[in-house]
Amino acid sequence: MIFNMIRGPRAAFGTLIGHVRRGVMTTGSRRLCSKPQEGAPVPHQAQRLGFKVPGYRPSEWDKKMLVWSGRFKTTEQIPDFVSFEMIDAARNRVRVKACYVMMALTILACLVMAVSGKKAASRNDNLTTRNMEKKARWREEAQKEKEVATAFAEKAQ
Repeated sequence: MIFNMIRGPRAAFGTLIGHVRRGVMTTGSRRLCSKPQEGAPVPHQAQRLGFKVPGYRPSEWDKKMLVWSGRFKTTEQIPDFVSFEMIDAARNRVRVKACYVMMALTILACLVMAVSGKKAASRNDNLTTRNMEKKARWREEAQKEKEVATAFAEKAQ
């Protein structure tokens, strides 16, 4: 019965809680009319006044995002209260712009690596030769240390 009242692809736990709080679950019907029925008792929630200013007070970061997204030219033009949908749209637009920047940087880095790899290949510089040179240096250093150690041991005797 509970899930028959909540229809649609976005049936979520939060929706269920909202229905319970508004009294939809207890009455068994979704009333679109806000007028109380005659003879029906008025629920306690309907008696209190639910005055709330529609909107959201943007933070400094939200103001920057509204400017970056192109919604406003400057931060001074942003009103004290804006709708949450406007903030959400600005965040989405900034998120998409950041993704585009990261994609462009990734493509640029790939091109730079391809060009530098081709230059290294033309110089016959590759990881194998670098590794062999490094190991040869280590062998030489180990040989020198061994010679110094033997010379020191001979001197001590």
